[in-house]
Amino acid sequence: MKEKLKKVLLLGSGALRIGQAGEFDYSGSQALKALREEGIQSVLINPNVATIQTSEGIADKVYFLPVNVQTVEEVIKKERPDGILLAFGGQTALNCGTELYLNGILDKYGVKVLGTSVEAIMYTEDRDLFVKKLDEIPMKTPVSQAVESMEDALKAAHEIGFPVMVRSAYALGGLGSGICRDEATFKELAESAFTFSNQILVEESL
Repeated sequence: MKEKLKKVLLLGSGALRIGQAGEFDYSGSQALKALREEGIQSVLINPNVATIQTSEGIADKVYFLPVNVQTVEEVIKKERPDGILLAFGGQTALNCGTELYLNGILDKYGVKVLGTSVEAIMYTEDRDLFVKKLDEIPMKTPVSQAVESMEDALKAAHEIGFPVMVRSAYALGGLGSGICRDEATFKELAESAFTFSNQILVEESL
């Protein structure tokens, strides 16, 4: 990067179940330490007090606030960071970063996305886009369909044939995912999956 970064905002993983997403706490802490070594001021947003990231001396400034578009925009407005790191906060940070990008908030305040681009995040998190990208390689993948309604989900399941795998897009820790061997189980799991995400992937079970 040609211009020197002075201040970087890192989105933390927030409050998750004990034992879940510990790798993001660790990797985020390492990222904050690396920023310090480079002489770059760090700002952290993480509502979880029981993390390494929020320990004294890791980040220059910590905001114990929810990682969502409204609060992150307020912090950006106040702190005016040059860059933002999205890949160290798990699904919560990825979803929030994508929304900030799509809403034009990052452009509005001139905040550069560092590391993994939002386009790459979207290609890997949106199940439909991900399958299309794999098809370009071409990479052999299970037959799958991304759907946004129960009607389309049932249609896809019958076209693919049971057993099928159900996976939610943009969901934390594999919520709403599983294998269904019949229509009754499928309906139950698909309904659950739609409560976590507006898109689910129905695919051939291997």
